[in-house]
Amino acid sequence: MASSRLARWRSLFPLVLLTVGTAYALASWNWCGSWAERAPVLVSQVHGEGPLRAGAAKVALAPPFPVVVAGYNPPRPDATEADVPLHARAVVLEAGGTRVGLVSLDLLLVPDVLAARVRERARASGLEDVLVLATHTHSSLGGYDSRLVAQLSGTGRYREDVVDVITVAAGDALAQAAASLVPVSLEVGEARNQDFVISRSGGAKPEGVLTRAVLRGAEGPVAELLLYAAHPAMVPRRRAFLDPDYPGRLSALREDAGSGVTLLLQGAGGNVSVAYSEGKAMERVSGFARALSELASDASVSPVGETVRLSLARADAAMPRPDASRLVPALTRAAGDNLLCESAPRLAEVGALALGPLKLVAVPGEPSVAAGAELLRRTGATGVLGLADGYVGYVETAANVEGGLGESRRQYFGPALLERLSVAAEFVAGAAGFTP
Repeated sequence: MASSRLARWRSLFPLVLLTVGTAYALASWNWCGSWAERAPVLVSQVHGEGPLRAGAAKVALAPPFPVVVAGYNPPRPDATEADVPLHARAVVLEAGGTRVGLVSLDLLLVPDVLAARVRERARASGLEDVLVLATHTHSSLGGYDSRLVAQLSGTGRYREDVVDVITVAAGDALAQAAASLVPVSLEVGEARNQDFVISRSGGAKPEGVLTRAVLRGAEGPVAELLLYAAHPAMVPRRRAFLDPDYPGRLSALREDAGSGVTLLLQGAGGNVSVAYSEGKAMERVSGFARALSELASDASVSPVGETVRLSLARADAAMPRPDASRLVPALTRAAGDNLLCESAPRLAEVGALALGPLKLVAVPGEPSVAAGAELLRRTGATGVLGLADGYVGYVETAANVEGGLGESRRQYFGPALLERLSVAAEFVAGAAGFTP
């Protein structure tokens, strides 16, 4: 009996080997093809100059519970409630007849398709263009990114009803902000505390700078923009609750203190972790939000003149071919490339926003501190906005990618990624009216 069973397995072995070999060959076939390089193409450009008006609003996200908690690899818990409410926060700016919006969402990331849907909805409110940004919380709802790699690695199974909820909330926040425009003055300042942050992967040390822009109306602040770079990954993993992490708590603290609707805008924080250590678990999250709020209050702001320049330009940049060589074993490199190619965009959007003395370049990913410094050097910008209008993953310097350093082990593309984004950033910075 045993000998006949062994003989049967031996007869099947060539078939099994053939099947595995065929599957490997198919997975390793170059399904990606070639990805053409081309110059950036301008998709939007608006400019105005004059007295500034602004309106702001926040609208609660109403997740269709139960929903998956986004942020990490599986297994992911399903949440039936939010520990702290999630929001879409919007600011609309108008100068010289030009009207643009910024909307910040308590999400892990913003896919380009979602950004386009929000922008389309905002046109009904008379907005000429909109920047759509994520706070990058690692404990918010998922289900809004249809790309396979995103579903596997962070956001969970795609659900159209989740996309609808987010789009409606973002559109409503922009509409309410546009309907509440009042004359404002612009005040800008910054503060820093290097002890709050640390590089999790070596390389350039983050400076812990917080840039503060106050839009002040006759009756007090209408809105506040806080540009800061640090991963909102403080909430313990696997909690079965939705949570906006420190960005949502910080915004709520500032709003309760009378700072107007407060948007936390993530900067070049691809390798930046929070070093604040007072308290444990959720106490630590709330403590850091309070500490950042105090830092914002310490940022002495100076008024800008009555005439304010407002510009927003966006361009499509051609992406390099995905490269899984740092993500998977060498034997499965080709299969890894194919998996990334199925989800990676061939075009990604890069933006530039000028608001008075603020000159910001917006990239659809997570640039490291070193990558952010390169973007600043090449564009003359005063700051980098990450996680804006799409998501291409981490962005490292070419030297770090070639050396396998920094955040390169998480980067979906090869060493040419930063160069492609930098060329597009130079282009839109010029279109928005600032250069090195």
